[in-house]
Amino acid sequence: MELMVLLNALVTRLLFVLHSLIGVWRVTAVKKEPKYWLLALLNLLLCLETGLTLKFKQGRGYKWFSPAIFLYLICIVPSLWLLEIHHGTQYCGNEPGAVQVNVSNQDFNQSRDSSHGSEGTDHHIIQTAKVFVNQLSTICETVWTLALHQTFLLLLVVGRWLLPIGVEITRDQLSQLLLMFVGTAADILEFASETLDIEDVRKNYALINAILAVWTWSMLQFPLDLAVQHIGCKSSAPARRIPSLLLCRYSAELWNIGVSLFIQDGPFFIVRSILMGHFRIFNQMLVFFTAKNILVVTLQLYRLAVITLDFRATVLQKSRKGEVCCCPCEPYEARAHATGHQENEMKEFVAFPPKEESQAPSED
Repeated sequence: MELMVLLNALVTRLLFVLHSLIGVWRVTAVKKEPKYWLLALLNLLLCLETGLTLKFKQGRGYKWFSPAIFLYLICIVPSLWLLEIHHGTQYCGNEPGAVQVNVSNQDFNQSRDSSHGSEGTDHHIIQTAKVFVNQLSTICETVWTLALHQTFLLLLVVGRWLLPIGVEITRDQLSQLLLMFVGTAADILEFASETLDIEDVRKNYALINAILAVWTWSMLQFPLDLAVQHIGCKSSAPARRIPSLLLCRYSAELWNIGVSLFIQDGPFFIVRSILMGHFRIFNQMLVFFTAKNILVVTLQLYRLAVITLDFRATVLQKSRKGEVCCCPCEPYEARAHATGHQENEMKEFVAFPPKEESQAPSED
């Protein structure tokens, strides 16, 4: 096993565990009940996955699916649910940052003076760490919740980047996937923060649960790598039906369209439409992002129509020429493997032109 592969696999999962434990700590501090530390046991699933991946995959990833990302979602999402439900019960001043910085500097100077010359450097470090932890505990709950949301989505992207990739996905595909994840994470963060910060939403417990359910549903796209990978065609081309051929050729594009319509922009549009239509909640940002969701959904449907028409035209053209309708998942390479004996005969003819030219004088 390569050292860098092992290091990346362990460090990334360690970051997932630490962030999950911070979320559990915040839930315990907010709820003031030690029983919520039991949420930390969910990290055992991630530890088990780490051992199995190191043993059977030598630390590398799987095709189409990332178990580490999926288990990280299982570990952190319950904590974020509890924090959002318990949101807004702690008072935050108008300028909490300035107050916290001043108090932190004052406590730091006191700890430095008390430890100077008597306790030594070790005691000074311990006192500084205690002051730092105490100041973190004084940050208001709303700031903590938003920070956990932000670091959670950033860690999803960075963690997917650091995780060792399998042989089925290339670096080029990974870079495309990470760019998609950055845009997706920004949209999801905006949806959660913009809708849950509305005062009328905070007064409706059922509406909070519905928004969090849609937010959780949108997270399920992160463990999957189908946005940049084709499913491939392994069965014989003549035996495949038209829908299978369409899925084979445009699997990545169809997945992106499906994610937008059924996992992200479609559900986001429904939630925002309910807020405006049923609950009569209106503000400038809510209207803007609703219009943005409508535009994205419309463009994705237009893209689906273009793909369908293009595929239909390709099939009709091949059928008129009497060619075998193959699955061009790789447009310029797969066709060479699916045209049958006609392709082979053409290759043989092109491969030996000198032999035919040498036979022509002998016949004369």
